Amino acid sequence: MTISIIGSGKVGASIALNCGLRELDPKINLLDIVEGLPQGEAMDINHQLSEKGLDSYVVGSNDYGELNGSDIVVLVAGVGRKPGMTRMDLLKTNASIVKDVSLKIAENVDINNCILIVVTNPLDPMTYLALKTTGFASNRVMGMGGMLDLSRFTSFIHDFTQISRNSISAMVIGEHGENMLPLIRFSSISGIPLQAFIDKNQASDIYEKTKQIAADVIKYKGATVYAPGNAVATMVESIVKDKKKLIPLSALLEGQYGVKDVCLGVPAIVGKNGIERIIELSLDEFEKNEFMKGANSVKEAISNLPIE
Repeated sequence: MTISIIGSGKVGASIALNCGLRELDPKINLLDIVEGLPQGEAMDINHQLSEKGLDSYVVGSNDYGELNGSDIVVLVAGVGRKPGMTRMDLLKTNASIVKDVSLKIAENVDINNCILIVVTNPLDPMTYLALKTTGFASNRVMGMGGMLDLSRFTSFIHDFTQISRNSISAMVIGEHGENMLPLIRFSSISGIPLQAFIDKNQASDIYEKTKQIAADVIKYKGATVYAPGNAVATMVESIVKDKKKLIPLSALLEGQYGVKDVCLGVPAIVGKNGIERIIELSLDEFEKNEFMKGANSVKEAISNLPIE
């Protein structure tokens, strides 16, 4: 499969590096409108891949024509969050960028065979905008958010329990934003419910820390970089290798969870055809209410998008 990444900033470069380290494509395209940026990032990444004896090769370009023949396109283009900003603060600025890039994607790929992964914030509205603008089938457009939130959730579970991260299984759904829903009740350690290892206060701390941590990282270092790069590479790998991995991601809901015509984070099986099945969990009243808060927030944002 041919992988192309649009946006060569810190996150785009991290995605290219992580895909290269996993050797997911012999040639990975890294695109950006800034002259020299993707070329320089490609050189740097290739030097690391070379030292490790890996044969994936990153090619930097400013030409959208390089998208031709792409099987997977990762859309990272847009403005990142600054300290003190919410993801929704980026809605207007990034909507115009995502719409423009989405039109270019549709012009240069086979929309019936390409899969699009959206990373630009606010993630869920931008996933919806890209889906509607490109004309891709809904199973071929997904947003990265939940996979990133999950990495943070499992990290906090480890911090509180001091049990190997490899033993932890967890799930985060809902909006990739202030209304995300880390699912304590659906998380476990080697099959044993998480509640057996933590008390209610610890569960509340893990829940709140997971929702807040991205803002803390941005406050300290200006951006989140490594975890998003790895999260996207995990999604790409499940597609390339047809792994059928269960991944929390932003998908178009058409009645699932009582939500319609909104992209929102849900568990889904991901394989060579993109989103192969959305898993609908049986939520309790608290979980349903939190999930719907996110759905309503995204629905309001979608109403302000430049969709024709």
